[in-house]
Amino acid sequence: MNTLELQKMAVEVRKGIVSAVHAAKAGHPGGSLSAADVFTYLYFEEMNIDPENPKDPNRDRFVLSKGHTAPGLYSALAHRGYFPVEDLLTLRHLGSHLQGHPCVQHTPGIDMSSGSLGQGISAAVGMALSAKLSNDDYRVYTLLGDGEIQEGQVWEAAMFAGHRKLDNLVVIVDNNNLQIDGAISDVCSPYPIDKKFEAFNFHVINVADGNDMEQLAAAFAEARATKGAPSAIVMKTLKGKGVSFMENKAGWHGKAPNDEEYAIAMEDLKKVGDALCQK
Repeated sequence: MNTLELQKMAVEVRKGIVSAVHAAKAGHPGGSLSAADVFTYLYFEEMNIDPENPKDPNRDRFVLSKGHTAPGLYSALAHRGYFPVEDLLTLRHLGSHLQGHPCVQHTPGIDMSSGSLGQGISAAVGMALSAKLSNDDYRVYTLLGDGEIQEGQVWEAAMFAGHRKLDNLVVIVDNNNLQIDGAISDVCSPYPIDKKFEAFNFHVINVADGNDMEQLAAAFAEARATKGAPSAIVMKTLKGKGVSFMENKAGWHGKAPNDEEYAIAMEDLKKVGDALCQK
């Protein structure tokens, strides 16, 4: 896909996020929306995957370490063809394969169950090590929240990955600067994030705008070209990106829009999509 096509798809992914959380009357829209562009880039451009063969042993792997933003991952998977887009409206419903956090047993395209913050990166590191030990060439990607990296297990995993020089691993940090209780710098500051990963022997790529497809493309190309060290992409994003009343508001970390808010949100996204169609 070219940049414009990726931007248009990211709008559709965002519509899916808002629709799913509204239908569920629960969920986490803020961090799903901030990461919608990287979900789109990964699944439509970067990763070697096949929705027709989701268990292909040679596929690239993705672990959503910040598992509560499952609506974003589900929307990307649905639009990529892993399951019908209509399934998004069953989010968190009894009997649905789309539960509040990713479940590897029930949802096509999910490579690891996640939700307990801090644990997903460890699973991703294990997958990357497995590829090295087996001489497989698949790559492993994992997305962490900037609040999540306050967890100590994240840094144990990073220490191991750096020590083992797992250059088939890309750790992505969604740095929207907000967590459930407010600004990450107020709750328990993890800054400077880049210097911490550098201290654990990562090649660090800072992205000034993680909601910009061209900047994401450059970052992932640099990570792919990096040999002898794992890569950490630290991307600054806007929580609630694309929905006017959700943007940069910690209160929309884990809250569903009501009917009136849903209508406003979908109109906001429609305007963004219409503007892209004029390009």
